[in-house]
Amino acid sequence: MLYQITRPIIIGRFVFLSMEFFDSFSGFSPGASSSLQDFIESQDSGFSEMTLKKNAFLVSEGEICPYFCLIKTGILQHSILVDAEEKTTYLGLANSITSSLGSFLFRKPSRKSIKALSDTNLLVIDRESFGKLLAENATFNKLYYELLERQLCLIDDYRIDLLTLTPEERYAKILETEPELIKEVPLHYLASFLGISTRHMSRIRKSVFG
Repeated sequence: MLYQITRPIIIGRFVFLSMEFFDSFSGFSPGASSSLQDFIESQDSGFSEMTLKKNAFLVSEGEICPYFCLIKTGILQHSILVDAEEKTTYLGLANSITSSLGSFLFRKPSRKSIKALSDTNLLVIDRESFGKLLAENATFNKLYYELLERQLCLIDDYRIDLLTLTPEERYAKILETEPELIKEVPLHYLASFLGISTRHMSRIRKSVFG
């Protein structure tokens, strides 16, 4: 069995998403974001806790993705196979959302796999509960669509960067804007994500860090 599901549990002062995550959205007051956080962590939200062990799959290519996820800790790699070679298309870190969204929303086979690169703790919600939550909770609905807008902008920037920046410039940008990727993601996955060969990536890192 690849995963374990339990009801959400809060231990001590640990929270699954930082308050800064919610408060970064322009339309949320601190009170509203705190209320949403408390609600998502409650048993009434429809979210459940899932643990994926390292190298376990949330979904494999060709399967229907069962969950929309909030990542508490760990790293999830989105990948596709091209001529039997694994290509990383996205890396999900703690305090972010992820899913094979087209598969999850429209119940069709996923075109990609999502795998845990380390032991990963998630809060997940199934399609039926997700639809109900969007329809009945205006604050979660607003958060979801603001997240989608941000994600679309990031994807657009990423595609333009692949076409206009050199490998060295792409690495420098990720080092400046998302240094946690450099620290937490193994070299060959990061190289694949940036569209750089592992050998070239190693040379770039040596030139940056000496």
